[in-house]
Amino acid sequence: MVSINIDDNLLLRSYEVGDAQELFDVVNDSRKHLHPWLEWVVKTTKPEHSLQFIQQSQHKTYEQEALDLAIVYDNKIIGGLGMHHWEQDTKRAQIGYWISAAHEGKGVMKKCLSGFVGFLFDKIALNKIEIHFVRTNERSAKIAERLGFKIEGIIRQSIMRNGMPEDVVVAGLLKSER
Repeated sequence: MVSINIDDNLLLRSYEVGDAQELFDVVNDSRKHLHPWLEWVVKTTKPEHSLQFIQQSQHKTYEQEALDLAIVYDNKIIGGLGMHHWEQDTKRAQIGYWISAAHEGKGVMKKCLSGFVGFLFDKIALNKIEIHFVRTNERSAKIAERLGFKIEGIIRQSIMRNGMPEDVVVAGLLKSER
């Protein structure tokens, strides 16, 4: 189990099977807020889907393929972040993140990502971390910039979002740049 203390009230930790209902409730309460950016939200329609995610997450962590963590504020799940597309031979991975509508814009995600990035460089020994986001996601662009990520390029019309092709921005941060 991974646990990263961010401050007295904020913790990143591995999901547990018992988190399924709470995780579902947070996603469900922020469905309108999350849906424009995260296609998995549409497929999360009942607590069993959150349980399946948690079980898959635990398996991927065990296999050292990915790492998904809950963002816990005052003992309540308010979001999540994770490392995926982990390429151990090149010491590179992507990170993704989301936060409930009630906690957006309060600096929580920046604190969490800063701690997570440090963990990935120092404990997992990554050399490069990437964030991929759709061009219209201004919040992700700002947070990447604030954390020192550099825009490396745009992959044109590489995903479908709401039935429309979208460009994806690739931002990267090297261990030597932090």
